[in-house]
Parts: sequence; C-alpha cells; structure tokens
Amino acid sequence: MRLVTPVLMVLALAVGCAGDGGGATGPATEGAAPQESIGEVLATINGTPIGSEAFQQEASRKAPANNESLSPAERDEIMQKLIADELLYQESLRRGLDKDPKVKKVMVNTLLRDQVYTNVRNTDFSDEELKKYYDSHKDEFIVPEKVQIKRILIRVTDDRPDDKAKAEAERILAELTKDPAKFKELAAQFSEDPYKRRGGDVGFVAADGKPGLDKAVVDKAFTLQANQLSDVFKTDEGYNIVLVAQRRERVERTFDQMKGAVLRKVKNDRLKDLYDQYVNGLKQGAKIDVKTDKVNALEIKAARKAPSLDAGLAVPSGMEGAEGEMMDEGEPAVAPAPGEEPH
Repeated sequence: MRLVTPVLMVLALAVGCAGDGGGATGPATEGAAPQESIGEVLATINGTPIGSEAFQQEASRKAPANNESLSPAERDEIMQKLIADELLYQESLRRGLDKDPKVKKVMVNTLLRDQVYTNVRNTDFSDEELKKYYDSHKDEFIVPEKVQIKRILIRVTDDRPDDKAKAEAERILAELTKDPAKFKELAAQFSEDPYKRRGGDVGFVAADGKPGLDKAVVDKAFTLQANQLSDVFKTDEGYNIVLVAQRRERVERTFDQMKGAVLRKVKNDRLKDLYDQYVNGLKQGAKIDVKTDKVNALEIKAARKAPSLDAGLAVPSGMEGAEGEMMDEGEPAVAPAPGEEPH
C-alpha cells in the first residue's frame, strides 16, 4: 500500500506551479497545451495570484461529506497552506533551484532539506529525553482493544419498505444461525455496503469507531464474544447483522518496544517548529494580500471519494519513502509538513 503524506502533495503542487506561475495564466509557448483559468483571484503573494480553482481543489478534500460549509478558520487554514506552498516555490526560484530540469521536480523538497531538515538529526535526542516523552504520553503508545467486524446490511428503500427489509435480514440471520460459515457467501450476495466485496469483512475496529462505519454497528460488536452473531438490529442505514470474528485485547507497549516511534514523534515535533519558523520568516519578507471575504464566500464542494476498504491497515511510520519504497532507518525521503511524521 502506497503511503501518501500531505508534504508530497505540497511538493506536487509546488512543482506544478513551475508551469503556471502558482496559478496565474503564463505566456503561451510553442506546442504547449492551453492553460486553464485560475478562477477568481483570492490572494496575491509577491504579485502572484492564488485563484479560486486552486483553493477549491484543496478545500474539496476537507469539505464535510454532508456539504456543510467550511468555517472561516478552516478556510484560513487552507489559505495559509497555499501561501506556504507559493512562498516555498518562489524561494526555490530565487535560489536558482529551477535551472536543472531534474532538480525542478523536487526544488521545494530541496529547499526544505537545506533550510529545515538538516538542522535536526536522530543524535540530537538523548535516551533520557525520549524516555521522558514516553512516560508523559503513554496513552499514545497503547493499542486499544479491537474487534474484527463482519457485517451484512439490508437497506430500507422505496421498493423495499421497512417491514420487508427487516424480514429479509431475519431470513438471512436464520440461515447464518444454521451455518455461520456461510457469512462471507451471504454477505457477498445480499449485503448493501462497500464491504460486501470482502464478504462483509470490515476489519479490526476500536471502540471509538471507524470513519464511514455507523457507530451503532461498532457498539453492537463490542457486546459480542468472538464467533458470536448479533440479532437483527436497525440503524439509520437499515437492518444489520454483525459477526465478531476475532477480539484483540488492549496492549501497552514498553519504552524499549516503542523507542523508534518515540524518536520519530519527538523529531517530527522539532521539525514542525523549524518548518513553521522558516515559513513565517518568508511571510515577514513577502507582500501577501488575502481577500478574506472572497475566500469565505467561495462555495466548496466535497471531492467524491470511494469508501476506503483499507482503513486500519497501517504501514509502520518511517518504513516507506516518497514513492512507497522500503527505507532504512535514518533520514526521511521528504521533509515533513506540520502535523505529519517524517518518513
């Protein structure tokens, strides 16, 4: 599974700006495809516009699925990210990092390495400092109790009213009661949620739930023992049958087990501070004009996303590079963006 971090998207955006000047329509070149309009200008950074198209694209990934409007604070966060992207891109140009075509693709990353990443190394952190962090953040290193949920969902529709949907679910439960081994087969045949392709297997879920999964389903599962079927129960989505395939107990990991993870976390916190300081320094020397009223008035549409079937399948942090390759312990392939662990 390829791991994609926000900083890679930052780099991709910055590199893309090499062709369009951060969103402004540039001069046509022979053989070049026509450039799209940037939309309404929402801000200018040293004279370079940030348009509504770029803002919309970034904001659509954060917009709630229920189409509720983003708050002014959320919109400002998005704008600040776009400003940081553009400032880093412009600084890369100022330093001449765009002269070599091969370097052009990673110029922002190169800038961050030179100005931020090289200032922090693993040897900067003593065992005492790491142990102190572990002792004060033990909850972060606890693996909570989880259950492996398998689910069959029968929806209530115009063509299948409530009583018929319930009767269908009870018919399936009766068949499962006779032969629980048929759960995968029956889920694939009758269930009406995205997990039917996996025979109803939702995966391991903690008590606090999983994005896209009704919390009532999780709550029901945690009342069951391993290999136990639920009764038919109703949620907002329809009628459900749940099977708990396995249970995993809560695990508290020791400092020795988690030392590498603690180092990555503490190092990332230091890198985040340096990143913020560097971008803030660029802001102080830049002319930034944000049209807040236009930003807040812009209509945001949520990006269409297919339901994830891989949620909960985590790749250990620090084990993948920028392109998903396995990495040795040491320097990450890309500098981290705020709030992200280095990889």
